[in-house]
Order: sequence, then structure tokens, then C-alpha cells
Amino acid sequence: MCTHCTRRQFIGAGAVGGIALAAGHLAVASDASNPTPAPNPKVRICVVIAGKPANQSWGLSESDLSPIMKRLAQAEKNLGNVEFVIGQASNAEQTAQLLEKAGPNAPVLAVSADIFGLSNFNSDDAVMPTIFKQRRPVAVFHMPIICGHDWCLVNPWREEGHQITLFNSSDYDELERAASLLRAIPLLKRSRVLVSPPFKGTPESYAPEKVKQRLGVEMVTIADGRYDEVMANVDERAAEVEAKRWLDEAEGIIEPNQEDVLKAARASLTLDQLIAENRVDGLCVGTCMGWLSRGFPCLGFSRLNDRGIPAACDGDMDCLLTMLIFQHALNQAGFLGNAGGVDIAKNAFHLSHCSAPLKMEGPSGPKAPYLLRRHAEVRGGAVTEVHYRIGQTITFTKLVHLDTLLMFTGKIIEVPKVPKGEERGCRTELVAEVDDADRLLANWGGGVLGASAKDYYASLHRVAYYGDHTQSIRHLCRLMGLKVIQEG
Repeated sequence: MCTHCTRRQFIGAGAVGGIALAAGHLAVASDASNPTPAPNPKVRICVVIAGKPANQSWGLSESDLSPIMKRLAQAEKNLGNVEFVIGQASNAEQTAQLLEKAGPNAPVLAVSADIFGLSNFNSDDAVMPTIFKQRRPVAVFHMPIICGHDWCLVNPWREEGHQITLFNSSDYDELERAASLLRAIPLLKRSRVLVSPPFKGTPESYAPEKVKQRLGVEMVTIADGRYDEVMANVDERAAEVEAKRWLDEAEGIIEPNQEDVLKAARASLTLDQLIAENRVDGLCVGTCMGWLSRGFPCLGFSRLNDRGIPAACDGDMDCLLTMLIFQHALNQAGFLGNAGGVDIAKNAFHLSHCSAPLKMEGPSGPKAPYLLRRHAEVRGGAVTEVHYRIGQTITFTKLVHLDTLLMFTGKIIEVPKVPKGEERGCRTELVAEVDDADRLLANWGGGVLGASAKDYYASLHRVAYYGDHTQSIRHLCRLMGLKVIQEG
């Protein structure tokens, strides 16, 4: 068995990877003539086969290991931006050599291979103490019954302050889920987000030094006047093509005229240019309402989210960072919305906004149907009214104070279609049945917002995701050292 190799080398082919880190300060956005170099698209994850696979009780045999290796190969293919560095280790020296091979930023997926393969009876000369000394996040995959006893040490290790989670399962698909969550950590460390104040949310989320220190994300400000400069030079033919796409794909056009949609298309292409020239992974704009007269950016926000580039309006950095974390972990777009309230009578929760993504299941997923509407508050422009899937399970979440993820789940029971002429808030709205509306109302904010609870957007906004991600959020919080609070 190869002890220090990539997954491809392990099964007979070579691969090269690496991670590029962003600078550690608040930068000013570059212009088109000075773009930031593109980072290597793949991140490395160190896979440690912990112990000595053999044909014995309380451990994995070589035949037991074979389906694990095949599933890792499939996971690497499915995820696309992950490279596994795989090896067997039974002691501190072997573990340290494998970690060095993987690189300093590689998180760890440890596969328990024999009875005490992770701990070696709590010896310092063992796999886990070596990983912990390097302060690497680690996900443990343990096959019940046949793989020994070390799984019961994961909770004590976590209580000691280590960033560790456990996938105790006979389902090999959990290997891919573990890898998808682990990759978020190095991806965040090399992420850059383009920002335009004023900011909203908990104050830590828009303190560049704190964001960089806690998550590794670099905040890059849009240079003064750059938005106007780019918009003035948008190719008119390209804007017409983009406008036509929105018009052709809409189920209906209620209020906007062609010029409204064309102006929104110019704004969308302006955002595309700013993203491209600065090579950033996300966008947070606090000045969007001031841009409306030149073209509503809401369509552009929808398009960016559909492409896997989180885009948050209202200057809400809490939500932008939430969206970035889950884009890296789940490869899904999130719908940032205003909490319209909790309906005790229907045991339901309302969420609405005007910059909703169409592709809630990822860039390669299906588009939700939509109408083109005017913005309800300013009664002009062009935005979408997206009709999300009735019956869809959904997870609502948000990172606050850079240390806590709020979450609750529901099921979409209504997606209102607002008749022409009625103005009743943001255009895209969903109503989700929740487990306990009374509890959600009483526990809104989870008691952790503190003084930020009086900040309108810090309290109001949540991000919605298709699917029940409760388990994944709990795993991710353990790996990132975050607290998790279930609001409802």
C-alpha cells in the first residue's frame, strides 16, 4: 500500500495540486488591467487510513478497504475541486510524513482501519495526537461493528477543543459528504469577496481583520467610481442579448418594459466585469438602492448566485459569509431574504426578497420559473418573482458574530403570485411550514445576537437552502469550531 500518495497515485495515476492563499488585509479592487492571479482550482484533503488493515477481527481487511477507495475516487470526480492525498499511518512519524505530503492547509479525513488505529491506546505516538498538534480539522469515518473502539473518543476529543466530527456509518456516501464539508475550510482561506459599504449585520462580519483571521476570507472594496466607469463601457449588444434572455425565459412580463430590462442587463454585466477583473468569489453591496436609477442590480445578483458566486444585497456581510461557506460546502445557491414574520395560525414562516436565485440546486441544476416584475418599493425597474417548488424541504440559516450558525428547517407550502398592480413587499416570497412556530418566534436570534438584535438586517435576514442540511451544518460547525443554535 502506498503510504504517501494522492488518490490517483494510490490507484495508479498521478496528480498535482496546491492551494493559493489571499492576502491578509482589506484591499482595493483592481481595474481590468491588473487582475489578481487565479488560484489553483483544487484543494487537497489528507486521507489517513488509520491503523493496519488486515484480515482480522475489529478492523478493515484489504477487501473492506477496496469499496472505500472506490467511493473516494468517485467523490473526487463528483466534487471536482478536491484532490485526495491518501496514505496509511499507524504512528506519529507516519502521520506527520503524510500530513507534510498533503500540505499545511489540508484538512484530514481519517478512516478508522483497526481497533485502536486512531489512538493507539491513547499513546502520544499515534495518529490523532499528531493531527491535533497541527491544529487541523478532521472528520473521522468509522464503519460500525467492524472497525474497533476509537469512535467513542471523538466526543472527548471535541470537548478538549479539537475541531473534529464523526461519520459513524456503513454508508460509503458519507465519505463524499465529509470531503465536501472539509473542502470548505481551505476554500474559504483562499476566498476574496468584493464589497461596497455601508455594511449591515453583526459588526465582526464586516471587520476585515476579524473576517480574515476567523475564516481566511479577504474583503476587497470596490474602488470609488469604478462601478460607473464599468457601466459606461458595457457592450450594448451584449446587454441586449442578456436582456433578451431574461425576457425569453420568463413565464410572463407583468410591469417592466423592454428598456427596464435592458438597464437591468447593463447592471448585471457591470457586476460580471467587476467580479472577473478582481477574481473574487463573492459580492456584497450596501449601495444597491443608490444604483437603481441606472439599472436595477437584482437580476445581476440572481445570475451571480446561479453561477455559484454568492451575491448579497443590503450590505449584509453576515449573509454573504453564510452564502460563501455553503457554496463551498454544498455547491448550492442560497436565497437571502427578509423574514416576513412567523404565522402562528399556519405554523409557518415567510421569507421574501427581490434578488432570488433561479438555480437553488447548484449551477448545473434546474431553473425555477419566474415572472419579470417591477420593484415593489420604488415601483420601477425589473426584478424577478421566482416561484420555488411547493413541498420542497428547506433549511434556513445564518452566520452571526463569526462564531455561531443559526438554523431551522421547514417545507414550502405556498409561493404567492402577486397580481398585477398589487405592491406588498419584495417580489419573491416563500411560505414554509415549520416544526413549531411558537418556539421559532420565542427563540428568534437564538439569544446570541446581543446588541446586534436591534440592527434591522442582523435580526431580519436569513438564507434559505433547498434540502434538510441539519446534520451537515452540525458537522461543519464542529470542523470550523462554530456554535450551532436551532432557532425553531
